Amino acid sequence: MNQRPLARKANVELLSEKNLNQEIGALMESFHEFVRVDLRRSGRTAYEKVWFIRRFFEAVEKGVSEVTREDIRGYLKTLEGYSNSHYSNTLKALRVFFRDFLQRPDLVATFRLPSVVLKPKKIPSREELQSFYEAIGSLKQKAVFLVLASSGLRRNEVLRLRLENVDFAHRIIIPEKRESETKHSWVSFYNTETEKVLKEYLREKKASRSLRLFPMAREEERKLWRSARQKTGLEITPKVLREWFCEEMGKLGVAERYIDAFCGRTPKSVLAKHYSDYSPEKLGEIYERANLKVLS
Repeated sequence: MNQRPLARKANVELLSEKNLNQEIGALMESFHEFVRVDLRRSGRTAYEKVWFIRRFFEAVEKGVSEVTREDIRGYLKTLEGYSNSHYSNTLKALRVFFRDFLQRPDLVATFRLPSVVLKPKKIPSREELQSFYEAIGSLKQKAVFLVLASSGLRRNEVLRLRLENVDFAHRIIIPEKRESETKHSWVSFYNTETEKVLKEYLREKKASRSLRLFPMAREEERKLWRSARQKTGLEITPKVLREWFCEEMGKLGVAERYIDAFCGRTPKSVLAKHYSDYSPEKLGEIYERANLKVLS
């Protein structure tokens, strides 16, 4: 019962549909701009916030000025069968919309996010990653797997890469710049194992109208590594590979602030924010010294 918006494009044309009245439709466009410009969130985040608010108004069938706290409470009760993450994302969107955008904090002040139960993470071993890798069918998917595992980048960052985002001579990845206060794009790297497979993939890569390094139809993207999961019984996903990268780099002695930089996370401490060198030269030196291995 986990439903989530398909936020491939934050296209304002998608924000006003026939099942919304004209007032709500226009408001959704303004809300989208508010999240993008005022709050400095990414296009994807803005689209998803709008998606959750549209669902709310489709359910309550009221105008904005008519919405009460009881309407919000009633709507949230309908989400009891959903996951905690879906409930949380809905409530976060409602808070941003009513408290921040409409300046009506009274409507959402009493609602609390569900408590997060921390579960011990099980990071796969290198041997499990190798078994999973061997079960992957296509050379393109093997290359994507290794780029993710050796760079620490997010799934969408890797799948959006273009040839010009990669310095093949120095094994540097320069993701598209993010316009968000919660995520940053620095630079990351891939190791020599990935370099070998990537070169083989590029030699065999078919001509395509797409400018992406890894062009994929949406269905192929959605089923990424499903067959390997079924064959091995290992639940390895791009997110798991990102977690494995962080864990492994920590074991190899890389400071947390530099792991965050490779992964494109916002610096946390004063030292990380103001007194650390994040130049490509410095990050490259740290990456090479770690000598990260995935397949050996």
